Amino acid sequence: MATASATRFTAAGAVHGFRWRTSSWTHSALFSNRRAAASLQCRRHFVAPAALHKPDFQIKEEGQLESLDHRVFFLDGSGKKISPWHDVPLHLGDGVFNFIVEIPKDTSAKMEVATDEPYTPIEQDTKKGKLRYYPYNINWNYGLLPQTWEDPSFANSEVEGALGDNDPVDVVEIGETQAKMGAILKVKPLAALAMIDEGKLDWKIVAISLDDPRASLVNDVNDVEKHFPGTLMAIRDWFRDYKIPDGKPANKFGLGNKAANKVEKASIFEARKVHFVVNIEVYHILDMKLFSGGARLPRVLGIHWHISEYTGE
Repeated sequence: MATASATRFTAAGAVHGFRWRTSSWTHSALFSNRRAAASLQCRRHFVAPAALHKPDFQIKEEGQLESLDHRVFFLDGSGKKISPWHDVPLHLGDGVFNFIVEIPKDTSAKMEVATDEPYTPIEQDTKKGKLRYYPYNINWNYGLLPQTWEDPSFANSEVEGALGDNDPVDVVEIGETQAKMGAILKVKPLAALAMIDEGKLDWKIVAISLDDPRASLVNDVNDVEKHFPGTLMAIRDWFRDYKIPDGKPANKFGLGNKAANKVEKASIFEARKVHFVVNIEVYHILDMKLFSGGARLPRVLGIHWHISEYTGE
């Protein structure tokens, strides 16, 4: 999400959803046998979220909605808690990706995956012990791409040298239906906005659910402008201005203040000759190697991978 707390660590690890302060290239330390347990009392029933990629995922809410102890946990088919960030697959093939809804459209509670808690449940963000809300409703479904991470040590020369914000990559889903919190939607990415929040790069991926009746009509920026006129500008302006009512400056955007089209971004990537190794198709999102902008996979238990160094000019 846009605000990264002090508990967002420098490197990402995932054993039962935890992250540790360690070298991002240290493999053995990250995959040691460490466990953590959550001790929250269950107060709600199991709820099957809409549009799940796999029917064996469920969500379970603990605590009262809009309270400090409210959490939305994800469970596998056996009822075991899993991490929505680390355990839900990202890439579904044919340019389709899983998207986890943290904030349903037309709501204002600032919900986000708790990256520093066991199993990374969805929680409402807090500041000075108080629940946080946007000053007005967000007009789209908002959430994250699982198994992604914006690297805070990677400076993007294409976006003013900004470093990643140390959080999962955000998605703005523009379909007409309000999704449920915790839903896992199959989406098609369409464009990307390079938001700079307090000097940190915070990509906003504009996507559409495959279940939306207009999904087949849109594949890139031009299609969005045609079939969803004014939407890209509205998204940019919303994220630019939402902090102003709290007395903070407006956020900025790189890439000429415009949404990146997949062809344009692909040219940037190929010219820089950046090479990634590990499930390379993951980095082909939008056919544009978006993650040259600083978003990389977190460490995930049981998946062995590495990313090669920058090799171009």
